Amino acid sequence: MSSSPARRSALYRTGAFCARHPVWVIATWLLVLVAAFAARTAIGATYSDEVSLPGSRTETGGDLLQASDPQLGDPSGKIVLHVGRGRVSDHGTAVDETLDRLRGLPHVTGVSDPVTSDDGATAYTTVTFDEDLKSLGHAYTDRLDGATTPARQDGVGVGYGGDLHEIVRAPANDRVSEAVGVVAALAVLLVAFGSVAAALLPLVTALMSIAVGMGVVGIVAGVLTFATSAPTLATMIGLGVGVDYALFLTTRFRQDVIDGHDTESAVARTTASSGKAVVVAAVTVAVALLSLYACGLSMIGRLGLAATLAVAVTAVAALTLVPAASGLVGQRVDRLRVRRRPVAESSGDHDAWHRYAALVARHPWRFLAAGTAVVALCAVPLFSLRLGHIDDGADPAGSTTRGAYDWTAEADGPGFGPGANGPFTVVVDLRRATVPADRIASGLATALRGTHDVAGVTTPRTTKDGDVLVATVTPDSGPQDAATDTLFATLTDHTLPDALSGTGTTGYLTGSTAGNLEFRDTVTERLPLIVGIVLVAAFVLLTVVFRSLVIPLKAVVLNLLTTGASYGVLVAVFQWGWGDSLLGMGEPVPIESYVPMMMFAIVFGLSMDYEIFLLSRIAEEWHASLDNTRAVARGLSLTGRVITSAALIMTAVFLSFTGSPTVVVKMLALGLAVSVVLDATVVRLVLVPSLMFLMGGANWWLPRWLDRRLPHVTV
Repeated sequence: MSSSPARRSALYRTGAFCARHPVWVIATWLLVLVAAFAARTAIGATYSDEVSLPGSRTETGGDLLQASDPQLGDPSGKIVLHVGRGRVSDHGTAVDETLDRLRGLPHVTGVSDPVTSDDGATAYTTVTFDEDLKSLGHAYTDRLDGATTPARQDGVGVGYGGDLHEIVRAPANDRVSEAVGVVAALAVLLVAFGSVAAALLPLVTALMSIAVGMGVVGIVAGVLTFATSAPTLATMIGLGVGVDYALFLTTRFRQDVIDGHDTESAVARTTASSGKAVVVAAVTVAVALLSLYACGLSMIGRLGLAATLAVAVTAVAALTLVPAASGLVGQRVDRLRVRRRPVAESSGDHDAWHRYAALVARHPWRFLAAGTAVVALCAVPLFSLRLGHIDDGADPAGSTTRGAYDWTAEADGPGFGPGANGPFTVVVDLRRATVPADRIASGLATALRGTHDVAGVTTPRTTKDGDVLVATVTPDSGPQDAATDTLFATLTDHTLPDALSGTGTTGYLTGSTAGNLEFRDTVTERLPLIVGIVLVAAFVLLTVVFRSLVIPLKAVVLNLLTTGASYGVLVAVFQWGWGDSLLGMGEPVPIESYVPMMMFAIVFGLSMDYEIFLLSRIAEEWHASLDNTRAVARGLSLTGRVITSAALIMTAVFLSFTGSPTVVVKMLALGLAVSVVLDATVVRLVLVPSLMFLMGGANWWLPRWLDRRLPHVTV
């Protein structure tokens, strides 16, 4: 056996071992799968979307209110009652029985008298609880439904408003999306490979790895509480990269088999070559996702961690399970053909991909201009980006949360209107007051009522201990409207400071809407930090791997363009409402505040996958021939088919999740699908080769002093 570095490498030996003992390796993975799910069940995963901003103004105000009068700080929600004809009071007996039943529910500490609209058609009661609503679980919905049955049976519509969506919204069930993604991936694999065995190999191994990954995510969720969208995000990312990694390895394996290598040698060579690219790609994705912790917001950081766990498991599976499955299939990889001549990396030196590479080499400026124009056009809507929080108005029509939202927004009278779905609670700390509380209350009420876009203000009153002054401000607009954003800033920066100036007191805005808006501002403020960390990490990694300063710089700039274009498409679809009905959206919505940060990390990580797989083949040819034109053309032709197939699979997986009932998942799924399409076509197959053809040998420039100091890592 040759003693070449590739044959001596750990990856080569790993591939050879897995090819010799495929049954043992596959059995081990099955045992790990069973153990992971058993451990997840025993530990008990916990998920919550509660956001904590220690030291923020909204949290400080909420803590003051809780300490001064715990009952005022208790979790609460609204039960909204509505009749199409007549008045709610016409159903007094049924309503009274409903209120009595609500008072008797476990964990309910109070049920207020109904507040009725001017026309009497709508009323709501506020229900307070002694526990965080999320901790009560979705099963508590059955108790609410049981308590409100008398009203429903008497013809009164019942909706659940306020923070009751924490209970009522069912956990997202994306099994249909997952199934659609798997079927689409299989179809692409059959077309790409031309044989059933070759198509099933990457798909089956990816499904097993993502199943193990979900078990691991569930185990960690029992220790660290993840957001409710974490499992869906991890599945979406893990399934996409899992199929991609397995696809790249299987393609290289089939090429070696076609070239005449025996099974063990082909598997070992594949693991030693393409396996290195998988390792670098997975590390890049992990670094990008884990960088989310730098924002200082645990919920976002843990979303990145959940996806990283799935990626890590799929990468390990690609380096062990895929070689084992390849060794088991062996020379039979092209059995059960669906077309006469299955293909692998290349069909020869004169296939369509070689001809395309030659065309780009002849007209690099034209391709560069066309590719840049497409990406720039997609990015145009980005300049209208507005971050916010998606409220209950975006829930499906006919849901109890959407009903409560619409009935409240459409009714007239104090406590009703669009702003009643997201009121602000004003909290004033009186402990160091230098003037009487009644004077402060009078001046505060006048100032609040005189603020533009305020629909109503309750009379400020002190808590039982006299330490805090409390009032409720109802905006003129809904929680996700831009006018409410402006009002929040006006109240925080001008109204409260001006009204309380010289009184020795400090005012705060609290409540769900205020918390969401401050969370948005915090995310926006910290986004540049995440961007900087990911860019620097990617630049350093690519510099070390490819021994060049030009290639990493080009990769960073192009990936920024891809991300900007995907942001632009999100703005056009969700914020402008272009085709949003196709995604089951009832109205335009702002972009959820943390989606751009999540997307940047994920898109950058995934786009680097294709960058690394393309450049690794170009680098192989460059080091063999030192001919840049030949290296770029050869690398493009060898990876064009597999990158296109991988992109189609990942796009299909992501698009399948746009059917999720969770709007944030829809956003992430569409944004990631668009980014993959642009990256694998316009960027990776147009912009990258055209730029590399134009730069020639300068692509591989690296100062000698830096070359001596950098560690040597090859792909």
